[in-house]
Amino acid sequence: MDAYIEPVVNALKIIGGKWKIAILYQLNESPCRFGELKRILHPITQQMLTKQLRELEQDGLISRRVYNVIPPKVEYSLTQFGLSLKPVIGSLCKWVSENNKHIK
Repeated sequence: MDAYIEPVVNALKIIGGKWKIAILYQLNESPCRFGELKRILHPITQQMLTKQLRELEQDGLISRRVYNVIPPKVEYSLTQFGLSLKPVIGSLCKWVSENNKHIK
């Protein structure tokens, strides 16, 4: 395998999937609670959002902060590693807006 292909494949394993980029984009704006993410990313299911958040947390891109209040409050935010994707996500958004007619 080409020396450049393997790292790209590994990166896509971390950020690939239907919802991960959208989640990262939203968390790039500000930390969010689960319910906010579910509302913003409609029609994502609760099960899929939970799965994607767990994977992103496991891969070190987001952190999950639990507040000890009633009712329980959980907030998700980007880690330093996740913040390093900011220019990548920005470039992707620019590419999408420039090529929107080809993407639809």
